[in-house]
Amino acid sequence: MKFFKTLFAGRKHYSVYVVRLDNSVKQFDKVFDLNKARDFEKPCVYVGMTGLKVSERFKNHKSGYKSSAWVHKYGIALIPALYEHLNPMTYQEAVKMEVDLAEDLRSRGFTVLGGH
Repeated sequence: MKFFKTLFAGRKHYSVYVVRLDNSVKQFDKVFDLNKARDFEKPCVYVGMTGLKVSERFKNHKSGYKSSAWVHKYGIALIPALYEHLNPMTYQEAVKMEVDLAEDLRSRGFTVLGGH
């Protein structure tokens, strides 16, 4: 597997994505701890990265295949306006952008999960 990551790492076929989550995730202590400066008027989101088509990755989350429990249970829809302009990118760029995008959205008041 590491060989394939190395082989494809320089190709620009990776993407970051943002999923709208149901607002009921705001009730969890972990969510509050990660988002103390959140704006309750802004949505809850999950930030991730993938080498797949973003729509396919979202379907995998919702079906429970290699999914985040947050997206599997609370995922509503993709929010392309928050990420499409950033894609595609290399693996290394996507790893960094996932973190940067999560931090940016959190600083703008979004309640953010993911973005490791």
